[in-house]
Amino acid sequence: MGEKRVARVTEIVAASPVGFDDAIKVGFERASRTLRGITGMKVIEQRVSVAENQISEYRVRLEVIFVLEA
Repeated sequence: MGEKRVARVTEIVAASPVGFDDAIKVGFERASRTLRGITGMKVIEQRVSVAENQISEYRVRLEVIFVLEA
């Protein structure tokens, strides 16, 4: 049998003026500075901010899954 593990899920919001992919990378890079043992992320929501009839910012809401240390 494999090792028993317990994971935790936390939610973060990240933004980028470039695009959704970049916003996800921004979120991951920031989360990885604080959280150890990240095993995955789930994009829950994508939104854009609009200013002067143009998309000014891409935003993503992410679930970050990480394994709790023993």
